[in-house]
Amino acid sequence: MFRTVSNIWKVEDLRKRILFTLFVLLIYRIGSFVPVPNINKDALEMQNAQGADLFGLLNTFSGGALFNFSIFALGIMPYITASIIVQLLSMDVIPKFTEWQREGENGKRKLAQVTRYGTVILGLVQAYATAIGFNRLYSMEMVVDASFATYTMIAIVLTAGVSFLMWLGEQINEKGIGNGISILIFAGIVASLPMHIRTIYASEFIDTNQLFLNIVKFLIILVVVILIIAGVIYVQQGVRKIPVQYAKRVVGQKMYGGQSTHIPLKVNGAGVIPVIFASSLLMFPITIAGFWSNQNWAQWIMDNLYYDKPLGMVLYVLLIIGFTFFYTFVQFNPQQMADNMKKNGGYIPGIRPGKPTQGYLTKLITRLTLAGAIFLALISLMPMALGALAGLPTTVQIGGTSLLIVVGVALETMKQIESQLIKRHYKGFISK
Repeated sequence: MFRTVSNIWKVEDLRKRILFTLFVLLIYRIGSFVPVPNINKDALEMQNAQGADLFGLLNTFSGGALFNFSIFALGIMPYITASIIVQLLSMDVIPKFTEWQREGENGKRKLAQVTRYGTVILGLVQAYATAIGFNRLYSMEMVVDASFATYTMIAIVLTAGVSFLMWLGEQINEKGIGNGISILIFAGIVASLPMHIRTIYASEFIDTNQLFLNIVKFLIILVVVILIIAGVIYVQQGVRKIPVQYAKRVVGQKMYGGQSTHIPLKVNGAGVIPVIFASSLLMFPITIAGFWSNQNWAQWIMDNLYYDKPLGMVLYVLLIIGFTFFYTFVQFNPQQMADNMKKNGGYIPGIRPGKPTQGYLTKLITRLTLAGAIFLALISLMPMALGALAGLPTTVQIGGTSLLIVVGVALETMKQIESQLIKRHYKGFISK
């Protein structure tokens, strides 16, 4: 591995891409501490003390920017929501979007532009709701001189922060090592780790009569987390290879085809996106309810929909499974794959081309996706259940969701660097 790291710095282009990505992440971290104007600092400190349970997960995704109410307080979530909405509308809901999706790179650019506009609109709406809601949520006014003009200014600043983060993610894709949006979320989660470690240390190892017991408990938790990480890597790398044979064709005096290949079907083809969107969607009604916490209906939502409650846990699992299937079938269309194979003279041994191939692929993808979805749901809940059994502080929000994102993005980034090294005939991280 050390030789691989040395090889990375020998490649000028790859070295520049990594340094550019690190520079972008530095800008992101600096922006997380720049507060928006007209914010009461005393109220902001009270928010950090009182709002950890309600907004802890969203704050973790933003790397602490939400509790700092910085220019990046909304994080990149509006962009993710806009992306999912555009993909949903592209599934024969809006014909023009469906047409663009089939146009290749040109169509993708058009959909990306629509996603950007959607991000700005969603960011503006969420910025207004966040500014007004936070000001009403606490007894001490957080917004100085609360008025429509002040809320508008704060909303514009927060929306500009979202747009800037979206641009930073695109720059990482273009000039960095790729996976821009995922790397920004990854950086936010990793940046919040020291805060959670300090919280655990203060609650479990300072002024306690059970120091030895807490040390044993901490070591057990550490071993379980390492095993979970190993399991995540094993499943994320799992692939089912479907053999494909191409018939020989004679064109003029040349013979084409006849080779054998395979279709790689990942056990978890959707990655960590279903977990991100499921957690965000589940937190949305809880966040809104927190603004009217004195109402009975709002209190019921806050008491029952959080994912450490039975009803919230069931909804969380169902959302993860649903979005896993959605994302997998968006990325891998069995009908399109079967048609392409038939046009190029390809077939799966023992399966007739056309409809039988489509049905076979659909059946395989459904089984693999179900296994991957159940795996995602279990991993998302397991660390949370472990933390509850161990009696860890509720403000510690590094659970299965964060763990999946960190490991998944790390694996994807490693693959990106690996492909760059292989192009230049260097050995990658994993060598036989």
